[in-house]
Parts: sequence; C-alpha cells; structure tokens
Amino acid sequence: MAGVRHLGDYIREQRRDSNVSLRQLAKLAGVSNPYLSQIERGLRKPSAEILQQIAKALRISAEALYIQAGILEQREGSRIVPDAVQADETLTERQKQVLLEIYESFRKENAGLVQPPGAPEPLATVAEPVQPAAQQPAAKKPAARKTAPKKSVPPRTSTAAGGTS
Repeated sequence: MAGVRHLGDYIREQRRDSNVSLRQLAKLAGVSNPYLSQIERGLRKPSAEILQQIAKALRISAEALYIQAGILEQREGSRIVPDAVQADETLTERQKQVLLEIYESFRKENAGLVQPPGAPEPLATVAEPVQPAAQQPAAKKPAARKTAPKKSVPPRTSTAAGGTS
C-alpha cells in the first residue's frame, strides 16, 4: 500500500497548496469526509472516477493523479513544466490552472503531429487561406446623417399690452 500512501500524500499536499480544507475538498469532489481522509492516509485506493472528481475539485490535471495512483505511466518529460508551474510562488492558483490547461491543450494538439525521427519540425500549422485585400468585399461605412442647419429665429419683443410687435 506504499503507492496508495504516496497518492494520499500527494492529494493532501495539493489540497494544502490550494488552501482547501478536507471538508471543502470532500464537498467539491462529491465524496464523504471520512472517505477522503482515508484516501489521504493511504487506507483506501480511489477509483479513476473518484480521482477525476478530486482533480477537478483541486483544479489539477487528472493525469497527474492517475500517474500518482499507478493507473498511468509517467511519460518522459511530462511533469517538468507542470511541476515548475506549480512550484512558482509568484503565480496565483488561477494563473497556474490556466497555464497548465494551455500547456495540456498544446500537448494534446501535438500528440497527433508526431514526426518520424530526423524529420524537421513544422514551422507553423496550415491555416485557412486569406483572401488578398483587393478580393475582399469592402466594409460599408454607415451613411453620414444629414441634418438641416439650425435656423436662427429673431427674439420676440413684447409690448406693454402683452402683444407682439
């Protein structure tokens, strides 16, 4: 159960780094307090589904928990960037989360672009062709509103009788 203990220690460390109490994490992950406590103490081995719920509640990658639990094998170099981001004390938890999500999306995108050994790396991905400016329809400018010039009206003068002259 050494692996389970290691997983529990990792979850506890992530929870504390996120300033989340055991009760808060249990509620966010949808598990009971005693069950989460047993996981952290290495007494229980959670399912992949429970690990995913815990990862979501902690705003960390489920893959990281799967690796800690021994469900997935760690790929070479896959933890260097996430560990560095998590260790950076100048970033907020939200900033760390966003950086890790962007990093993970790039890794997933590039997973389908595996190049044979010795092949040059592509400089850029191919995007949709852009029409030259001459072929693009010109944007219509809204018509200027024409307003009539204001007419000056002479001031009225009143007489002593209350009439006008």
